[in-house]
Amino acid sequence: MSLIDPAIVAAFAPRGVLRASINLGNPILTNRHPDTGEVGGVSVDLARAFAQKLGVGIELVVFDAAGKSVAAVKAEEADIGFFAIDPLRGEGIRFTAPYVLIEGAYLVRDASPLQFNDEVDRAGTRVMVGKGSAYDLYLTRELKAATIERAPTSPAVVDSFIAEGADVAAGVKQQLQADAARIGGLRLLPGRFMVIQQAMGTPASRGEAAAAALAAFVEEAKASGFVAEALARHGIEGASVAPAA
Repeated sequence: MSLIDPAIVAAFAPRGVLRASINLGNPILTNRHPDTGEVGGVSVDLARAFAQKLGVGIELVVFDAAGKSVAAVKAEEADIGFFAIDPLRGEGIRFTAPYVLIEGAYLVRDASPLQFNDEVDRAGTRVMVGKGSAYDLYLTRELKAATIERAPTSPAVVDSFIAEGADVAAGVKQQLQADAARIGGLRLLPGRFMVIQQAMGTPASRGEAAAAALAAFVEEAKASGFVAEALARHGIEGASVAPAA
């Protein structure tokens, strides 16, 4: 039975099923089980919890890159999604406050002369990012001298960085750490170059009341410990629950 006004339920799930856009490009929040192929993670837990609150079924619409996930919600091919907040993504989507904060980091070869994040933005430096990712959007605005190159997806960044001979790989800190351990001869620059605010979103056309209901759900999920428990359950390190809005 729904715990929300029927008009809100109808706004989110006009077909009686909540379609949640899930991005596999962010290993902090989603993953696919190597044996069963089942999609899980913090985003999936939140999607299921929100569907339960609405009193409807859930359908996961899965993508391999953030840009595709955003496009699906903008096109109303999904009813909710999970995105890094960025000004370029705001048109057509109503975002909640963030529920998780994630660090973005730089990776270089052991022999690289680069030692600190503020050394990256120099002429001749080639930075590899996942196409359409939050890091791509942010660094496209912020880097003035370095050249940005784009891998097809965020999980492919380090392999593309190696294959293309780029100078720096940029992405989710945990993904870069895992790739460095897998490949060897690589190191992360200390600290972080940005903090990503990960939020939920819904098409703006669903209305103010629907956007407010989704925002309230996120605040409840943070305050109740649901988000923290999901991070712990999935063994996520390096991400933190965002403060209350």
